[in-house]
Amino acid sequence: MPSVLPDGEPVPADGALPAQALDGAADRPLGFYLHVPYCATRCGYCDFNTYTATELRGSGGALAARENYADVLIEEVRLARKVLGDDPRPVRTVFVGGGTPTLLPAADLGRMLGAIAAEFGLAPDAEVTTEANPESVDPAYLAGLRAAGFTRVSFGMQSASPHVLKVLDRTHTPGRPEACVAEARAAGFEHVNLDLIYGTPGESDADWRASLDAATGAGPDHVSAYALIVEEGTQLARRIRRGEVPMTDDDVHADRYLIADEVLAAAGYSWYEVSNWATTDAGRCRHNELYWTGADWWGAGPGAHSHVGGVRWWNAKHPGAYAQALAEGRSPGVGREILDPEDRRVERVLLELRLADGCPLDLLKPEGARAAARAVRDGLLEPAPYAEGRAVLTLRGRLLADAVVRDLVD
Repeated sequence: MPSVLPDGEPVPADGALPAQALDGAADRPLGFYLHVPYCATRCGYCDFNTYTATELRGSGGALAARENYADVLIEEVRLARKVLGDDPRPVRTVFVGGGTPTLLPAADLGRMLGAIAAEFGLAPDAEVTTEANPESVDPAYLAGLRAAGFTRVSFGMQSASPHVLKVLDRTHTPGRPEACVAEARAAGFEHVNLDLIYGTPGESDADWRASLDAATGAGPDHVSAYALIVEEGTQLARRIRRGEVPMTDDDVHADRYLIADEVLAAAGYSWYEVSNWATTDAGRCRHNELYWTGADWWGAGPGAHSHVGGVRWWNAKHPGAYAQALAEGRSPGVGREILDPEDRRVERVLLELRLADGCPLDLLKPEGARAAARAVRDGLLEPAPYAEGRAVLTLRGRLLADAVVRDLVD
């Protein structure tokens, strides 16, 4: 949940959507993202919309304190029901992110999920995920999540190397994320993800291989691996600027990505999105697939983004401002944009090209189609899917995905 919000037109006080937003809704999946903005400490690389107790003290944070946060967020779920009216779709995916959602009691996360079930209903096979800090859960907590209806848990591992974790300001103990996988399995979770970060200053190829081996050895059915992005305004960016730690270059990122794909493939994981691998189709994160394929989701919580039928909007960032709006009976949305057909076409190319299924070639304009033909010749797109009318990245294409996308959207 990035901390910088875009500009946009005002959101109506009642949150009402243009009538056309629900045209064809029955053919699109509906999901919910629930943002929990609290962290015990701030990681040095983090640019997400999160707050520690110290940062909230004296800033109106008590209006959405952790103790009553579930009640505040449930009010937005009820607002969503009013805005979406008689939309009959059950919710297919719920994803609780942060921050550290597991700083809240498992019962509070269960109440938030229960509100969605009560207002909308959950699909019989609904995927319900929460992110978790490895040090914020134990077997009893995980059992409580499973009993509340959660079906998937995602642990922030980042690295198995103590010195890499130190640079990232991660506070969990090396080895704890792997133990969490076993605890989640024992609690009845069939689907478990470990998040990894590569390219941290001071990380070696050997460190990265050790992290991948530790992650796959723990037996999750899903692994995410993301290149470290140094965001302006973060503690890590300040440390790099002062020369305390080196900046990692793009070539190192490319090498680490190749190592990730090699190790994960050897361990039985298949890529289905540029930064995501799963052991089976059932192990894929269906909530993220909902984002990548342009479906509908309601984002509840401070700074959360939503998208319904080509209308995108975002909430007030600060927990106090967010809670105040709901207490006054207003939408917490502070800006929105209505995407035109060209915007939606470009977004489809941007997002679907990142998937193993690729994007249809008929989304491309003439110049983009010519670029796709060149990309096949250059080894950036797979020839067989191209012949069948789809643009699918090769391994080399995944390394250069941003550049390929820029060419294809023209």
